[in-house]
Amino acid sequence: MQLETSHAGDIIAMLEEAQDVGYTYTVFVSWLDMVELQPQHFLFFDTLGFAREHLEAKAANYQPPGPGQGYSITLRPVEQLLEEIKQANSFTNEKAMNYNNLENLKEELSKLGFGKKVQEDMQKQMEKGMADFTLHDRVQGNKGQVDLLLYFRQSGQSENYYLNKFDVRLLNGKPLAEGEKYMVVDPEKKQEGKPVVKSFDLASEAINYFKTEHNDAQLAVGKDWGNKTELARMEKGSVNYIHKDFNRTYKNPEVSQTFFVERGKGFTAEQAVNLIQGRAVFRDDLIKLGGEPYMAWNKLDMDSQKDRYQNFQMLQYHVPTFGFDLKETLGKFNIKELADEKKMESLVRSFEQGNRPLVTVIKDGQERQLFAEIQPRYRQLNFFREDGRPEKREQFLKEPEKENKQEVSKDKAQAKGQEQGMAI
Repeated sequence: MQLETSHAGDIIAMLEEAQDVGYTYTVFVSWLDMVELQPQHFLFFDTLGFAREHLEAKAANYQPPGPGQGYSITLRPVEQLLEEIKQANSFTNEKAMNYNNLENLKEELSKLGFGKKVQEDMQKQMEKGMADFTLHDRVQGNKGQVDLLLYFRQSGQSENYYLNKFDVRLLNGKPLAEGEKYMVVDPEKKQEGKPVVKSFDLASEAINYFKTEHNDAQLAVGKDWGNKTELARMEKGSVNYIHKDFNRTYKNPEVSQTFFVERGKGFTAEQAVNLIQGRAVFRDDLIKLGGEPYMAWNKLDMDSQKDRYQNFQMLQYHVPTFGFDLKETLGKFNIKELADEKKMESLVRSFEQGNRPLVTVIKDGQERQLFAEIQPRYRQLNFFREDGRPEKREQFLKEPEKENKQEVSKDKAQAKGQEQGMAI
């Protein structure tokens, strides 16, 4: 059996994907020296019985190789064939990748705040020798589910890989539960008499694929097709049903932004997640075009149109020229944690990352716990209850505000004039 093929990377990826969705056996046609093994030569089965049934039904057309015969049909456990393909095509750890490159990328991911799972997934993909690949991570933000997609590409001049950018996508709707996925099925597309189910981690990708169908199709969510909730239905190319709780997601699946990085430098995963949720983050390692370093608070301008690359502009409030001092602003409020230096410094670091930390506020001698969010543009602090509803900040001030409406309007106008937009 000829297992050496120029399509090894794609076949390995396909076999590993088959494992992920529960297929344990494969039946495939193999040629002697006439045709390379290719992805379309494989069929997958979740039980040995189904695999054998197919093999027996097709065996008469594919006799074992002999004089004058050039092809045969073979059954293999997916795990076994995966190792055979890797060995036949020298897809071993030592030959398929550069370990210095691997360690450098792990360090970059660590600096950007991505965890061990992402690093382990990256190593698996690098071992396959794919020209490029995408990794997926997910976190639960206070405004919903945030998906992160990291894009890796191999150099055209060496075996080294690079991470140049990652996307953050804020889901506009209900997040996936543990183990759930989006699924699209077209009843007319069948494999071994069963409808073909295509799975997706992202709502936007599932919806886009569903919209490309031209006949009958279903879009659902669940752990598998036997345990699903229908989200949308299409008949004869026209959508005739969308679940009421999915309607908003279907029409506008996500809010997204691409962040570019260079050798582990740039906005971190934590900062990017907070920026896509509308909050501001602080960076002290920014560089102007002329090479001059500077510090600034950064916030996505979500009130304006995106640029031609479908990204929001970045508003910046430079430090110290803009005039926003975080500690000075915090000091205006009765926040219990500010009395402890270590807790205060921890609170400052959390705000700088763009988080919405839980603080203890004091009003009329009574303590309450609220989430706090900074607004550099207005040099202010906002408070929110656990259910997300805002609380009036004035009730937690150490001293009543003395500014009148005219002064407030003047301050807002000044902030608008000093903010600077930057594409990223």
